[in-house]
Amino acid sequence: MIRITKQTDYAILLLTYVAAQEPDQVHTCRSLAEWSRLSLPMVSKILKPLSREGIMVSTRGVNGGYTLARPADQITVGEVIRAIEGPIGMTPCITDPGSCEQETFCPVKVNWERISRAVRDAVDDVRLSEMFGPEDESSQDLLAIQ
Repeated sequence: MIRITKQTDYAILLLTYVAAQEPDQVHTCRSLAEWSRLSLPMVSKILKPLSREGIMVSTRGVNGGYTLARPADQITVGEVIRAIEGPIGMTPCITDPGSCEQETFCPVKVNWERISRAVRDAVDDVRLSEMFGPEDESSQDLLAIQ
């Protein structure tokens, strides 16, 4: 089965929550952990690469915390996946050329490249702002300020 990691799923959840709040609102790691019911170490582990990759901005100090680096409609799901998991590809030869002994004569590599490109294009075409989905009662509860 092909799937994203829990860490990436949680990253999208946290980012969607932050995006639903006031743009200048600063979120601490602790407040995000409390809202999401994730452990503080897990939230910290997620926020570090998001900051390093320019998806979030981290501010130190007494009033420090995290904000989105740019509006949610300018952040793609693909960016988030790459920030947490690394390159997007269906097989190791796509994400790490030269890693497979069969690569030079592999008859299926071209199609794996095509499939990988389609997946990358799909996740790069979805914006964080679109991850809110259709609003219903459960999404209102999810995004409520705690």
